[in-house]
Amino acid sequence: MPKVLIATVKPFAKAAVEQIKSVFDNAGYEYRFLEKYEGEGELLTAVKDVDAMIIRSDKVTPAVIDAAQNLKIVVRAGAGYDNVNLEAAAAKGITVMNTPGQNSNAVAELVLGMMVFQARNHFNGTSGTELKGKKIGIHAYGNVGKNVARIAKGFGMSVAAFDPFVPKEAMEADGVQVFDKVEEMYADCDYVSLHIPANQHTIKSINHALLSNMKDHAVLINTARKEVIDEEDIVKVFEEKPGFQYLSDVAPDNKAVIAEKFEGRFFFTPKKMGAQTAEANINAGKAAANQIIGFIEKGDATFKVN
Repeated sequence: MPKVLIATVKPFAKAAVEQIKSVFDNAGYEYRFLEKYEGEGELLTAVKDVDAMIIRSDKVTPAVIDAAQNLKIVVRAGAGYDNVNLEAAAAKGITVMNTPGQNSNAVAELVLGMMVFQARNHFNGTSGTELKGKKIGIHAYGNVGKNVARIAKGFGMSVAAFDPFVPKEAMEADGVQVFDKVEEMYADCDYVSLHIPANQHTIKSINHALLSNMKDHAVLINTARKEVIDEEDIVKVFEEKPGFQYLSDVAPDNKAVIAEKFEGRFFFTPKKMGAQTAEANINAGKAAANQIIGFIEKGDATFKVN
């Protein structure tokens, strides 16, 4: 009987837990939950004899992988997987997967929600601006980007995108203007929404050289990872462009500097909240459980990332 560990410092919602249990009960799998654990030590002990593991924002380090004597698969319930050491997993023949698309609508709704909140001056009673007639550029047109485009069009916005990995025809079929150069998209749009992963090619890639192309009143929205932002450079952009605004689903390390100098021109969620909806929680948890079963029983590695 395969053994599964669901390791979540930030636990799944109760409804998601019930769905995960149901999937594994029906498959005859043994499972246990490690929730709100304190420190890697607890995880090292819990992972020793399991065949599979589901995580959320939990870190799967080389130490965790070394301790997992029987581990065959790790599924990150969500899109990003930079919290898993892919090289260490691959070296031990462990498959790593994510659950792409399960959180995409939740993240996209947060993007537009933060945009409305900022455009209306945090609902402080003063006159704001409307999104209708404005132009949004989507940096990476994946599952989240597509949903951002759909919702933005509902607000009456025009939509552009840059993604060298998605066929131009596919984006144009969605009624999206496609830019061949990312700098040109940044220069043309009132809003730019980031959906790039954090990897060796993208970390600190959103820098002064790129952001200096933006309009003076432009708004940057980041629901990706904070590591893709060059935080020193974004302060320079704040200083050079008096109307520039920055909205992020995770506070930068230099939040205190930004708060002190640029009041009213930013908004940061108190914690990463893109996937924090009941629906996304259930979708990602259930998908992770089904992917483990598909992999163990059929060798299905559709969403393998390493």
